[in-house]
Amino acid sequence: MSSFPNEFRVPAARVITGDDVHSCVNGSAEECVDLVRRAYLTHSAGDSSNPHSSFLRFPHKPNSRIISLPAYLGGEFGVAGMKWIASFPDNTAEGIPRASAMLILNDTEIGYPFACVESSIISATRTAASAVLGAEALVGERAARRVGFIGTGLIAGHVWRFLRDLKWRIDGFRLFDTVRANADRFGEGLVEDGAADVVAVDTAAEAIEGCDLVVLATVAGEPHITDPALFAHAPTVLHLSLRDLSPEVVLAGQNITDDVDHAVRERTSLHLTEQRTGDRAFVAGTIADVLNGAVRRDPERAAIYSPFGLGVLDLAIGKWVYEQVTARDGGTVIDDFFGSAVRRP
Repeated sequence: MSSFPNEFRVPAARVITGDDVHSCVNGSAEECVDLVRRAYLTHSAGDSSNPHSSFLRFPHKPNSRIISLPAYLGGEFGVAGMKWIASFPDNTAEGIPRASAMLILNDTEIGYPFACVESSIISATRTAASAVLGAEALVGERAARRVGFIGTGLIAGHVWRFLRDLKWRIDGFRLFDTVRANADRFGEGLVEDGAADVVAVDTAAEAIEGCDLVVLATVAGEPHITDPALFAHAPTVLHLSLRDLSPEVVLAGQNITDDVDHAVRERTSLHLTEQRTGDRAFVAGTIADVLNGAVRRDPERAAIYSPFGLGVLDLAIGKWVYEQVTARDGGTVIDDFFGSAVRRP
């Protein structure tokens, strides 16, 4: 259904800032996780279009990229759009966040864009919501004896806040970051939030051993965790950064993703494993399969959830934010955004 049900007119464009977005998602973990769950099920039912992301890379900055994620999400959502997200890891040395993003929302009947939304917060929110949704589906409850974080940046922080706000029962934490000060700072934040048994460790292995939930949220471009024996205790692994695990580790685990065609490309750990084996038989299924009961957790192996991060999730969260902000007449409305470029037919 069109967002503009009246006779043809020039649609207004609403600009929604990061503060507007934050005011919606802050304290709304339950709603965001449910939005992601419904988006995954809509996508799994085939009522979506999610082309492969395009990666713009730079010869002078090989560790940086800008990614476009176009998508359409049907069903109850009825929205199209595109996220344009930049990842420049060197920014952090200058005190600037690594990621910046905008989300354009388009009407699905006449095609016009009707909103421009700051999207680094939406991107981090849908990543964290997808992560904790997968964790709960694979663990079977909102509880973990010990959680290990490998990488303690922005995404790890969002995952922690979702775990906290969803009242996960967690007895302890092990934190590893290649910059020890980052892990220490992250740990201080956990303690301020009331967490107990928070320890910054010296190696990634120490953040895996003895942890039944492991969160990988690094900027690694190549596998750096290569020993399958580290996962012999069969933890649930949220492999959010997608490139941390060697094919040997992948093959030893039960692998779940959000969309196989998307996740097995661009030199992710799953892609490297496909290149090694020549097939994708090592992927057990998708998170929608787990939610639907078509795939069940293997308790004898590590459950490795590697969500690629689908554009349909950004649309689900972004459309919800747009509706919340519009309901209170927030954001900045530009009535004549298209100006004389638009004529009645």
